[in-house]
Amino acid sequence: MVKVRAARPAEAEDLTGLVMRSKAHWGYDAAFLAACAPELRIRAGDVTARRVVVAENGRGEVVGVASLEGTPPRAELGLLFVEPSAVGQGVGRLLYRDVLRRAVELGVRRLVIDSDPHATGFYRAMGAVPVAEPAAPAAPAAPAAEAGGTALVRFEAAPVPLADWARAWTGGGRAVHLGNVGEFNAQFADATLDREQRPAHHYACLAAFYSPYPAALVLPRPVPRGWTELVCRQLGWTGVEVYDGLLDADPGLAEAVRARPALAALLTGAGLPLVPWGRTRAFGRLAGRPWQDGELRYESKSAAHGLFGRILADGGHPGIVLPRQWRVDGRWAAARMLAARTRAGESTVLKSEHGVGGSGTTVLTPARVRAAGGARAVLRRLPRGPLLVEEYVGGAASRGDEGPRDLTYDGFVDEAGRAHEVGGAVMEVADGCYRGATVGPGVVPGWAEKSLTAFGAAVGRELADSGYRGWFDVDFVADGTGRLAPTETNLRLTGPSIAFMVAARLDALRGAGHLVRIADRVELGARLPEAQLDELCAALARGCAELGAVFVPAIPTGAFEPAPWLGVLVAARGREVLDAAEALVRAEALAVGAMFGPT
Repeated sequence: MVKVRAARPAEAEDLTGLVMRSKAHWGYDAAFLAACAPELRIRAGDVTARRVVVAENGRGEVVGVASLEGTPPRAELGLLFVEPSAVGQGVGRLLYRDVLRRAVELGVRRLVIDSDPHATGFYRAMGAVPVAEPAAPAAPAAPAAEAGGTALVRFEAAPVPLADWARAWTGGGRAVHLGNVGEFNAQFADATLDREQRPAHHYACLAAFYSPYPAALVLPRPVPRGWTELVCRQLGWTGVEVYDGLLDADPGLAEAVRARPALAALLTGAGLPLVPWGRTRAFGRLAGRPWQDGELRYESKSAAHGLFGRILADGGHPGIVLPRQWRVDGRWAAARMLAARTRAGESTVLKSEHGVGGSGTTVLTPARVRAAGGARAVLRRLPRGPLLVEEYVGGAASRGDEGPRDLTYDGFVDEAGRAHEVGGAVMEVADGCYRGATVGPGVVPGWAEKSLTAFGAAVGRELADSGYRGWFDVDFVADGTGRLAPTETNLRLTGPSIAFMVAARLDALRGAGHLVRIADRVELGARLPEAQLDELCAALARGCAELGAVFVPAIPTGAFEPAPWLGVLVAARGREVLDAAEALVRAEALAVGAMFGPT
């Protein structure tokens, strides 16, 4: 295993030899290398002054060298060279990330990199951004054309520490992630939900991303080994333990862990935070945390609506409008109300008390009701269970833009009862069903940001006062006048929360400014064996990297369903690259069916 340590002055001559061998690896001729030698030489006195570190393999051999030079807030990556025999083994990646980590500790906020032309692909893959500012020539002592060299290429990175909210979430350290999605959903199961909660076991794969850096993943179903290896590579994780295949049916995942005393002791005895998808009574027993009756009461849509109304009654939220909501006694009462609203030309939203990803929510325009044969016909086609009737909030067309329609605020309440803001996100919602979300700088438009943040924070304070502890979100739809209508809270982790975790990790790993998009379902053109799925994901990672983006497979197990699909994350520093990366992933995933010929 390769590790990084401080260089020693006595190694200076040997390190100079490594640097020259690494430079020669790119095929430069002797004259060019001789011209470079004075500038690339490492002297004994440089080792401390230039903050030189080395990468050392398990046999004690030095296989790489890097330096961090200058004073905050601006510094330079003076050296980063790898022994030719170790190229392609992750040594350069390890050294670069160590430089970025040390830069953060020193207070550096601008890291300048003058790259050899042959290394530009590496720095792009590491997240550095090319800049127009001219760099120094590669060999100032020799004409580039004569020596076979070219000008250096300048990159920059913006080192940042892990976000404040992420440090507060898990204390700044690693955590054990429990993929108890099905167990959480089962607390609220009604006729609108899949009894077996089979999709929930796929979404348990999101346990990989419950915090920016897991120590262990605990999963109900087996997951592909290649998936965990690729995720760890893309997010710079090491030493992540995976405990999968623990559950085929009831009991829930927390009970399945408790039924294995040695595993339960291992997971709970390490002193690491135990992070679930959501709180359950069984999780409380596993974590040694007393369960409080009613702490999830605002998971109910009608209870959340009541909470929103009480907050608005106190004033101070002019950018928020609350849609009217009625709880109806029986299906015929719902049909009569729906019919009356349809005759008045009003659109309606029918909701169950609880739902997952939009399940149990139906948006009905007058045209759709008439096309279905009337209100009673609509109700007969819906799953059985209690219903809420809610006023439909019109869209943003009157603002004259194509701005986002569905937004969300994410935050959490820590164990001491303090509410923390994480941020806002834009969701993709189709016909009431969640499809994905995007987080990052500038995602939430300026007209919505203040209202969303203030109201989300107010909900967080109320949840804290009610005794709730854990992650939460508040979902909104934008109306036609620039106001936001809150529609529900989710007292658990969510798709947007996963994107926030990955954004925090990538910012700390590669520099600030990442946009992250989670796409709930990317259709696959065919079911693939596990090895071919690994190949596809590796190819998608390479393709996105060429665009300047990062690809992370989020949900691999859906690929083995009769109608195969993947959940994915893509990240970039600009909207155009992010959109291009998503388009690439969707096109390549769908195209896998072509290899099998016509069906």
